[in-house]
Order: sequence, then C-alpha cells, then structure tokens
Amino acid sequence: MADSRTPLISGNWKMHHNHFEAIQCVQKLGYLLKDLLREEPPSVVVSVHPPFTDIRSVQTTIESDRIALALGAQNCHPDEKGAFTGEVSATMLAKLNVDYVIVGHSERRELFGETDEFVNAKVHAVLKAEMTPILCVGETLAEREEGRTGDKVAGQVRAGLKGLKAEQVGELVIAYEPIWAIGTGKTATTEDAQSVCGEHVRAVVAAEFGDEAAATVRVQYGGSVKPGNIAELMAQPDIDGALVGGASLDPDDFAAIARYQEQ
Repeated sequence: MADSRTPLISGNWKMHHNHFEAIQCVQKLGYLLKDLLREEPPSVVVSVHPPFTDIRSVQTTIESDRIALALGAQNCHPDEKGAFTGEVSATMLAKLNVDYVIVGHSERRELFGETDEFVNAKVHAVLKAEMTPILCVGETLAEREEGRTGDKVAGQVRAGLKGLKAEQVGELVIAYEPIWAIGTGKTATTEDAQSVCGEHVRAVVAAEFGDEAAATVRVQYGGSVKPGNIAELMAQPDIDGALVGGASLDPDDFAAIARYQEQ
C-alpha cells in the first residue's frame, strides 16, 4: 500500500491515442514496468490519464490483465449531473474506477477560460467522489519575466484549496507546471523547480493548513519532463513526482521516466 508521499508519475495523454492505441500503450507499459509495479510496498505509483473516450477501454485492460497502473482522467465538471453538453462528472469517472483527476491544467485555464473558483469547485467534486485531484498551478512566460512567479503560483494554490480541511489537503496532489515549459522542450532548472515547489507550493500549504498537511501533500513537477531529466528533478526534496505530457505517449520513454530510481 502506497503512503501519501510515495512518488507519483502521471502520464497526461491530452488529446492523443484512440482507444485501440490506448489499449496497446497500456499493455506495453504494463510489460515494461511489470516488476516495478508489483513492488510491495510500491516505490512509485504510475498513473495514466487517457482521453474520456479511452477510459473504459483502459480500465478493462488494466483490470483484466492485472496491470498495477492507476487510472486517471484529465478533467471533470464540478456538478454531478445536469444540462452540460459535452461534460463528464466526477461521479461518472468514479464509476470507472478512476483514481486521479487532473484539475485546472493550464490548457484548461488558458484555452477554455477556467477560473480559480471553477477549478476549486472541481477539486471539491473530485474529493466528494472519493478520488484524488491533481491540482495544477503555474505561471506564464510573461509572469515569470516580470518576477511574478511566486505570487501567481501561491495564489493558485490558495484558491484551489479553498474550503478544504487540512487532512484533505494532505492527501491530494499539487502539480507545478510552468506554462512556458509545457510542450516547448524547455524545462525549469532543477533549482527553479525545487524553489517554486518548496517556497510557493509546500510552504503555502504549511501556512494555510499546517505542517502535517505540508509534509504529506505530494508535489509534482511538469513541463517537458523526459527520461534524461527526471532523475535530477526527483532528487529535489520538495518534488514527489512528475506530470508528464508528450513523453508519456511513448511507452518506452514513459517507462524510463517511471524507472528514474534506476538511473
């Protein structure tokens, strides 16, 4: 059984892989990580977050083939049901045995206009459905160049966790993803990543919810994570995992990232 600080490596497939490709990807990933995923207690938890159309296929593959991957989703609507064409609720995802739900990814915020308040409502919905939210925070290149990284990230953390209890915060995941590093090939230096994760994520949790919550909340880094930089990132004291985009689409690359401890 994983504890709250067991490293979490998550693959966000975004709008890639139809359900046939998703099945093949998960089966190969299960083969490549077979020994790692069977460790007890686990040294790492690996989650995959396919598009909505793939989730049922991935679920049945994981369960029938007994692959110890955690199933994730990329988004959800905060309401349980209603006249919201094209949306999917947290309760629907829970019925598919989803474990983790990405909430407030920068692409949702930047491209689809999601506000801090809307993201916070999703966090509450995911927790109510007894799943774990992965709350995404991060700054744009302009905000970084203007020296506003700390204010932006800390503000998103506070807003995203509003109304939660300390014990809830201690069990969830916060992913720091500098927007300027997503899909660009650019990665924050390990020092920068550690600084933000420590000073503007974990320290904010400590100030708002106490030291115990700060000690157990998992903080991921995301933004052009690759097999070549994962070990250095994971060596940082306040980085407990990675939210991986493009590299998670290739089972070989994603397996190499999940095996960062062997580097």
